[in-house]
Amino acid sequence: MRLITIDDIEAAAVRVAGRAVRTPLVPSLWAPEDRPLWLKPEQLQPIGAFKLRGAVNAIARIPDDVREKGVVAYSSGNHAQAVAYTAKLYGVPATIVVTTNTPQVKIDATARHGAKVVVVPPADRESAAEEIVATQGGTMVPPFDHPDVIAGQGTIGLEIAADLPDVEVVLVPVSGGGLISGIATAIRAKAPNAKVIGVEPELAGDTAEGFRLGRRPDWSTDDRARTIADGLRSTPSELTFAHITKLVDDVVTVTEDQIRDAIAVLAVRSQQVAEPSGAVTTAAYLHADLPRGRTVALVSGGNIDPALLAEVLTRQQV
Repeated sequence: MRLITIDDIEAAAVRVAGRAVRTPLVPSLWAPEDRPLWLKPEQLQPIGAFKLRGAVNAIARIPDDVREKGVVAYSSGNHAQAVAYTAKLYGVPATIVVTTNTPQVKIDATARHGAKVVVVPPADRESAAEEIVATQGGTMVPPFDHPDVIAGQGTIGLEIAADLPDVEVVLVPVSGGGLISGIATAIRAKAPNAKVIGVEPELAGDTAEGFRLGRRPDWSTDDRARTIADGLRSTPSELTFAHITKLVDDVVTVTEDQIRDAIAVLAVRSQQVAEPSGAVTTAAYLHADLPRGRTVALVSGGNIDPALLAEVLTRQQV
């Protein structure tokens, strides 16, 4: 199995430039001096999440005559928006399969970009997308299980290493594993002394379990759907798990209460709106037993239901 390389990521950076935002590293002045923390705010992307990078790179790599026939994707929400937005940029049709437990805010945003949205039960999303490709045509753009998608997400790692060359700890959310696969590849090449640590919700901690056991996890869709972090309910593929086992130093989990706490901390202390999936890394910084040192926490997205944000800010003490 071929893993992606730093050359793949650097090539992706050229394709992504001008279409995705080069997000800054934002220092967290509330963090203790012996554990300095920088946030990488990917919620500043036009679609509110990092997924734009992978979608742009993957769709840019499709030959023009094939791309004009359209693209198809399945997603819990942010990849849906990314593919819909990128398809609009290229002027091609997009059909997006989302699930019945996808937040309405993400479904509405996907539709606003002009995509046709199909809603199915969580267990049917991949098969429904494959059937659309088989019967209606178009190119599948997977949310994580594709080298071009992984390479696009890896551009985040390039930026972290360029902006903080002496970074010591990089915290990355884990779901299907495409994001951490790309970032770990870039960090290993550009900041080899840094530790790359994945973060999952405890209720969807399949990768953490698999990492400890040395084999791909096998949690059911229903088990992984329990977490409030709707963007972290997927499971790694053979391709992404191969990257994780080779390149990642550890995978830790956080509780639902810790995720809620981190959403509030980010909003009140850092003036950043994060969805639950984007807040897990800050939750790990606040609550998990992690290596000390200069730390970057990736805020992967900010597409949170307004009612949930209001509930968290009302109930949490910061």
